[in-house]
Amino acid sequence: MYKPPPPSARRKNIEFEPLSTTALILEDRPANLPAKSVEEALRHRQEYDEMVAEAKKREIKEAHKRKKIMRERFKQEESIASAMVIWVNEILPNWEVRELWWQGLPPSVRGKVWSLAVGNELNITPELYEIFLSRAKERWKSFSETSSENDIEDAGASVADREASLELIKLDISRTFPSLYIFQKGGPYHDLLHSVLGAYTCYRPDVGYVQGMSFIAAVLILNLEEADAFIAFANLLNKPCQLAFFRVDHSMMLKYFAAFEVFFEENLPKLFLHFKSYSLTPDIYLIDWIFTLYSKSLPLDLACRVWDVFCRDGEEFLFRTGLGILRLYEDILLQMDFIHIAQFLTKLPEDITSEKLFSCIAAIQMQNSNKKWAQVFASLMKDNKEGDKNHSPALKS
Repeated sequence: MYKPPPPSARRKNIEFEPLSTTALILEDRPANLPAKSVEEALRHRQEYDEMVAEAKKREIKEAHKRKKIMRERFKQEESIASAMVIWVNEILPNWEVRELWWQGLPPSVRGKVWSLAVGNELNITPELYEIFLSRAKERWKSFSETSSENDIEDAGASVADREASLELIKLDISRTFPSLYIFQKGGPYHDLLHSVLGAYTCYRPDVGYVQGMSFIAAVLILNLEEADAFIAFANLLNKPCQLAFFRVDHSMMLKYFAAFEVFFEENLPKLFLHFKSYSLTPDIYLIDWIFTLYSKSLPLDLACRVWDVFCRDGEEFLFRTGLGILRLYEDILLQMDFIHIAQFLTKLPEDITSEKLFSCIAAIQMQNSNKKWAQVFASLMKDNKEGDKNHSPALKS
């Protein structure tokens, strides 16, 4: 009669034992039942070994599955990290290589790329920033000690001394990205935004502070150090388009609107005629978009992506973005009258996504009769005859 080995002998060499009742197949039968034969005991051993082998396979398969999940989990992070390495090591040193800009810049390098793209033609240094910041602080102190509200209002309206608009900055900062609660009084970036805007107002008293500037400065502050934000801000506002709008140069603004309408009619003829039927001119909705570079009108992350490509393509992309917005909401706008169109474009839907908007922007062709934006705008600059259709009523008033 075959005598099975004791339990300790039977199991001490088993490297893997499934956590189930399958191992009971190796146990002896109760004393009141016939003992196992040699053949049955060997068969049970073989079946048990097969079950152990199958359990091992399942465990290995599960381990591979877990590893695959972990790899997929880190895949996106690795992709972002790789993109950052490419930007830092390859693109930033040779930043003219700009094909990746359309996809959006990694936040960690966005400020650096913007600074390089905007440039520093004005040759502003951090030391110069400190000089004008000190001057702004002196002006604020002077206002608080000697000026009444009426004096400030009168001074702010004076063309000869636009620095008086320093006081107007305080009123506007509280309205800058209010949902973030970081630029309002007591917020971590309130004083910083106040300083950058104040220093600029003293640096460019011919421009002074204009409503909308606070949004541009705020976006730069979120991506750059204080002095660098000021340098980028001053140089950005010195670009022809921004300078024309912030100095309220009506003649130049009308030319930008006229160029915009050329591409509006080319890309969205049905909506263009609908707007014309209501005498709805571009200044009604474009002024706010251009003044803030879309940072007030679009979600902040989406506005930053617009800025990314704006830094690459220049002013043309600002107007292309405007056409992209009109294309995105064309069907809705065609059902509206003057008042509702103006209200809609003044406060765009909050659920606008970058994928949908950039898909519409990509569909906009900035070419008219084989002329690109720069050529169309240049021809308008040379044209001294301004027809009635080029004059926006809102600008006349």
